[in-house]
Amino acid sequence: MAKTNLLINAPPDHPGLRMLEPLRANNEITVSDDATVLARRASQADVILLTGLSGPIDFPRIWRHALKVRWIHSLSAGVEKLLFPDLIDSAVVLTNARGVFKRSLAEFAVLGILYHTKKVRRLVDNQRERRWDHFLVNWANERVLGVVGFGEIGRECALLAKGLGLKICAIRRNPAKSAKDDPVQARMFAPDQLHDMLAQIDVLLCAAPLTPETHHMISDAEFRVMKRTAIVINVGRGPVIDEQALIRALRGGQVAAASLDVFENEPLPENSPLWEMENVLISPHCTDETEDPDWLDLSMRVFVENFRRFQNGEPLENVVDKKAGY
Repeated sequence: MAKTNLLINAPPDHPGLRMLEPLRANNEITVSDDATVLARRASQADVILLTGLSGPIDFPRIWRHALKVRWIHSLSAGVEKLLFPDLIDSAVVLTNARGVFKRSLAEFAVLGILYHTKKVRRLVDNQRERRWDHFLVNWANERVLGVVGFGEIGRECALLAKGLGLKICAIRRNPAKSAKDDPVQARMFAPDQLHDMLAQIDVLLCAAPLTPETHHMISDAEFRVMKRTAIVINVGRGPVIDEQALIRALRGGQVAAASLDVFENEPLPENSPLWEMENVLISPHCTDETEDPDWLDLSMRVFVENFRRFQNGEPLENVVDKKAGY
């Protein structure tokens, strides 16, 4: 088997690369977090692995030199920051970590529901202050969850929520494609029925990728049609929700609460009103970064399996539709 020239953007000594050690003996592997080195070595690369472990990268600069590259893989599920016209129009295959982190994100979504229905903040405050404060809590059972972005993550969130007794609705581009034997058994809405779905749900779960079509798809008009008791959860991409509109909705009582893992600007600025809101649960975009199994190992396994497939001429998994953006 011919050697594959693999270029990786990462600190050379990063422990997250440990699963690549078996590949080193029979392939040419370059690991660097230096933009000049990456651009220079790109001309020989058959495969490029974009890890995100060394911060933002000027990928178009590297791309200009990558004349031989046939496959690019992202350790992240979101690829919107990697896409640009020349890459989109090229024949180069792009794959990602779609589905790798769905379970952990779904567990956060369930936490986000229970945190507010069981008034966990009040429980913690009472415990801290040694105060025996008897109060009423709410049910999650029989509430309605509406999913925007019914892909791997959104569907997993719905599956766990269904286990709590929630009823499931979801937006899908082609509702007719939903399998009748799907255990989630969601009621499907077309994209132009978004407001119809929002008006009847108790929990909004956003798990959509960021594309021109999904940017700020949840904004003032959407919050206005929702129940005032509704909970908003975002585990997809921050800008899918208009953050300023969400703040207005929370302040004005148009929705009751929010549980957020992603934001329009990250880290969330210190002056954001979200920090001070008692009806908001904030995660610093880390609910998918698990300890055991290690989240990087989980993502790297997808790449290693695809690398085997690439070398054997087999179809790659998790191929991104570059024009759709996910």
